[in-house]
Parts: sequence; C-alpha cells; structure tokens
Amino acid sequence: MPEGPSVRKFQLLTSRFVGQVVVKVGGSSKKINASDLNALRLQDSQGEELEEAQNSRPGALSAAGCPGRWLHFHFGLFGSVRANEFSRASRANKRGDWKDPVPRLVLYFESGGFLVFYNCQMHWCSPPVTDPASDILSAEFHRGQALDALCTPRPVCYTLMDQRYFSGLGNIIKNEVLYLAKIHPLTQGSLLAQPDLEHLLDCAIQFTSEWLQSKLQGKGLHLQIYQKEQCPLGHVVRKGALGPPDGWKRLTWWCPQCQPAVLSGDGDLTLDAE
Repeated sequence: MPEGPSVRKFQLLTSRFVGQVVVKVGGSSKKINASDLNALRLQDSQGEELEEAQNSRPGALSAAGCPGRWLHFHFGLFGSVRANEFSRASRANKRGDWKDPVPRLVLYFESGGFLVFYNCQMHWCSPPVTDPASDILSAEFHRGQALDALCTPRPVCYTLMDQRYFSGLGNIIKNEVLYLAKIHPLTQGSLLAQPDLEHLLDCAIQFTSEWLQSKLQGKGLHLQIYQKEQCPLGHVVRKGALGPPDGWKRLTWWCPQCQPAVLSGDGDLTLDAE
C-alpha cells in the first residue's frame, strides 16, 4: 500500500474539493452504488485516519445530514488519485493496445472539477479515529512516544513498521532510514545508545519529509539500499524477509559492512536472508 508521502499527496489533491457536493458519479466500481454518492459533501477528516493502514490521509466523503457515514478508500500497492485529469496509457499492454487505465471511481463536483480514483477498494465505514501523534508527517507527531517505542528490546525494523507509533512509515522508508542511520535491521532498540536512537528518528522524519517534497515537485526518489544489490560504497547487500513472529514478514535490504550487527547477550541474530 502507499506510504505516508503518497497518501499525504492524495490528501493535498483532494483538499481543494472540501465542502463541495458531488453532482455526478462515474467509474467501474460495482461495490458502491452511484446513487449513494450523489449529493454527498466532501469533508476534511482533519488529521483523522480513513482506515488506511498507513496514514497521512486523504479527505473522506460524508453523507449530508448523516455525519456517521464515511467512505473508506484502500489504495493497495498501486492505487492513486488524480484531480481534474485522467491517467493516460504510458505504454502498450500485452496485446499491443494503448488503452487508458479504467478509473474505479470518478466524482464530479458542483464547481466543475472532478476527482478520479484508480486501483482502490471502497466501502462505507464508521467515522475515522486516529492519533495524529503517531503520524510521522504531522506537526503533532510525538517524538518522545516514538523514542520510547524504539528503545524496547525488539528489533528496530519491527518497531519502525508499527503503525501505532510510526503511522505512514512503510517498507521503503524503513529500509532507507536504517541504512542512513547505519543500523542493522535486527538490532534490538534497547542495545542502542540514546544518540543513535535520536539519529534514527531524525533520519526517518527527514527522509519522509523529503520524499513528500519530491512527490509534490514531480521528482523521482533516489534510493540507496531498497532493492539494491550493492550499497553506495560498493558492498554486497543482503536481503531477508523480516518481521515479528505474529506479523507480516517484509523484504529487507541491508549492508553488513555499513550496518554492522549489534548482538544481544546470546550473541546471535536470527534471520532468513539471501
């Protein structure tokens, strides 16, 4: 699913339509009844999550006169939002056809503008609830709360992906900031000195903010370790599926030389790596 900078960009695109009423509905979705969307007013969730697993969140549709009804958008890996334009084919498909992507939902507003949603799932939900203190792109992000989470005897790569403390921080950000901070992904946070934890948090905040700015300027992201075979210094990179025993295992890249392991008392690291 998209990471925080992507979803924050979606929020900025949709914010111009806050307060406007839907006058026409289009798109290929069969799970949402178009008649249920007509006459709805786009409202700002004011920092509240619309049940997107990684936040920094777009606006939400709320039924006029029915404040408890919100429309949830789940963007998955390839979802996107466009304002006042449709996506055009950038290359031919496998059959050689230049067919434009089909939008899942198109909302036309009273002002004449429109929003187009691609590759997303939608369903009605209760009002969004979240804590902006966990949103790494929020001005209300709670640094102390994040540091308390990082300093526990748990691999830092697990903690960085914990959306309770680092909402919007996804797998790309995790890999990049661990390399920037020169920390092995399986290092237990309790084994790191306070300045190292502070530096890791600084890297996470700075990288995420810079990625957002790059997106807003239409620039690509320069990655140093994610999906690389060598680090910038030419060292061979290792790859492993890492995650908590009861959670997702996410592909993780690290440089054993630039990110040396900090061992616990038993002197062992357990991982499934290539």
